[in-house]
Amino acid sequence: MAVCVRQSRNNIINLVKSKMGLLGLTNLSSSVSSLNNDHITLSTASLAKDLRNESSVFENKPTLYRTRRFESTKPHQRSGVHSNGASSQFLDFPGGQVAFTPEMRFISESRKERIPCYRVLDDDGQLIQGSIDVGKEIAVKMYSDMATLQTMDTIFYEAQRQGRISFYLTTIGEEAINIASAAALTIDDFVVPQYREPGVLLWRGFTLQQFANQCFSNKGDDCRGRQMPIHYGSKKLNYFTVASTIASQLPHAVGLAYSLKMDGKDACAVTYFGDGGSSEGDFHAALNFAAVTEAPVLFICRNNGWAISTPTSDQFRSDGIVVRGEAYGVRSIRVDGNDTLALYSTVRAAREMAIREQRPILVEALTYRVGHHSTSDDSTKYRPVDEIELWRSARDPITRFRKWIESNGWWSGEAESELRSNVRKQVKLVCLN
Repeated sequence: MAVCVRQSRNNIINLVKSKMGLLGLTNLSSSVSSLNNDHITLSTASLAKDLRNESSVFENKPTLYRTRRFESTKPHQRSGVHSNGASSQFLDFPGGQVAFTPEMRFISESRKERIPCYRVLDDDGQLIQGSIDVGKEIAVKMYSDMATLQTMDTIFYEAQRQGRISFYLTTIGEEAINIASAAALTIDDFVVPQYREPGVLLWRGFTLQQFANQCFSNKGDDCRGRQMPIHYGSKKLNYFTVASTIASQLPHAVGLAYSLKMDGKDACAVTYFGDGGSSEGDFHAALNFAAVTEAPVLFICRNNGWAISTPTSDQFRSDGIVVRGEAYGVRSIRVDGNDTLALYSTVRAAREMAIREQRPILVEALTYRVGHHSTSDDSTKYRPVDEIELWRSARDPITRFRKWIESNGWWSGEAESELRSNVRKQVKLVCLN
């Protein structure tokens, strides 16, 4: 009998969801725990009664079915405009009161000053001010994984040039975004990547042998050779398989985040994309979708200055990507993408906000793609070589972070030589298997 009641209850809940669609959202003023408790205490009888009286769905069950935005769509006066006193200076409009003004004033196309970029370490790897809550264990692991990723990229790139694999794409210059963001997440968070985030998989435990299996399309490849090289994926590690289509992963991540929200999970969805991806319609649809559904999703943009051969100056006139969040009602921040500590603290804080407040967060990481876009590209045809070398040497995120862990006494030249030698041997070995 209990089983039948439980099944009936689930059927009714699903029917409510199908009838109400996006109206059946969670109230963000309640915590995840209260969502679970309220969901459990709803009886089958009360839900059936609600179906017969749709208005009670919103009036009596605010925690499960209503979101705070519905309050702003209720006009205080049917005409929409107050006609007495100081209130006549406002239009009562869905979304909140809008002030009237006798002055015709256009909103400027740009701010007077560019949005500042958050950073923790200076170019010499020293703290700019104060301290940072990062211990030795996680700092050393972040550095080791960045160095491992760089070494793997170098050898796999050479393997492609030798004709041993058909295609490859490196993360050189963007290692900090990969590893630091991954370190700030938990394994319960779902990652919906673009194609330049293998470091997130590396951090989560994807082995060098598994990377090689996928790139070489051998019998050990989980995809059985059905995907192009570097199109990794792992159900076990909550890492969705890479798709080549630009920005198509962004709406998927929002839908995933909304599902986590409805299930009351203490987790978020995280999706990555480049500056070029922000020029796709899916980017705009995803941000609006996330804002309206108040989904716990992190949008991490790797603004590396180039969409293959197209510079950002030819892509948009806005101040990068970060300013677009405000237009869609998404909290946003700009961070130094080559500063490992800044990225780690930013993504960690963004994750906490996304889950606690049930909201999307946009992170724009300013970095530079030091390598070619892929093995099908020669970036020296459209970028000055001295510009590339400046970012490769003076602004390398790995060198910068190494200086900081060395200054703390957590790393040494001997440890560096041992790590690099061991990783090279491991990568060459898996390439032979």
